[in-house]
Amino acid sequence: MPARAQKNIALTGFMAVGKSVVGQRLAERLRRRFVDLDKAIEEAEGMRVEEIFARKGESYFRALEKRKLKEVLGQEGQVIATGGGAVVDEENLRLLKEKSFLICLTAAPTMLLQRSGGAKGRPLLSGEDKERRIAELLRQREKCYAQAHAHIDTTRLTVEEVVDEIMKEIRQRSTPSPLPSPSGRGKG
Repeated sequence: MPARAQKNIALTGFMAVGKSVVGQRLAERLRRRFVDLDKAIEEAEGMRVEEIFARKGESYFRALEKRKLKEVLGQEGQVIATGGGAVVDEENLRLLKEKSFLICLTAAPTMLLQRSGGAKGRPLLSGEDKERRIAELLRQREKCYAQAHAHIDTTRLTVEEVVDEIMKEIRQRSTPSPLPSPSGRGKG
C-alpha cells in the first residue's frame, strides 16, 4: 500500500506575527518545501506587495492571492505562510482548513507594531495611529482567525519556541499526522 501524502501545514495570523520566519524554520525542521504566499505573488507579479497595493489596489491583490493559494494548495506536504488577510476570504479559509493543518499565530498589538518596524512597507497600516489600526484590523479578522485548527500566542516566544509549540500541536491533534512517523530512535 503506498504511503499517504503528508498534509500541508499552513500558518495564518496578522502581519508581522512571524509567519514567514517561523514557517521557514518549521519547514527546515520537517524537511519540507516552504511557500511564502506573499513572496510567490511578488515573484509572479515582478513587484513587492506594497507596490501591488499602491499601483493596482487591494482588490487586485486579493484576486492574485486567491489564485496563487489555490495553485499552492494543489500540492501536499508543504509548510505555507499565508498573507495576513488571506483567511478573510471565505473560500480561501475553507480551502486552507480542508487541505492543511491551519495554525493561527497571534501576538499583542504592541508587539505586532514593534515587529513590523513601525509599519514601513505595510500598506494596510498607513495613517497616524498604527496601533489603533492594528487593533481594528484584528477585530475585523477575529472570526476568521478563530477558525484555525490551532492557535499559538507568539508574543513572548522565540522563533524556536514557536516552532516547538507547533510541533506539539501537530502531534497532539492531527490524524493522520502531517508529520513523518517517529524513527524509533532510542527504542530497541
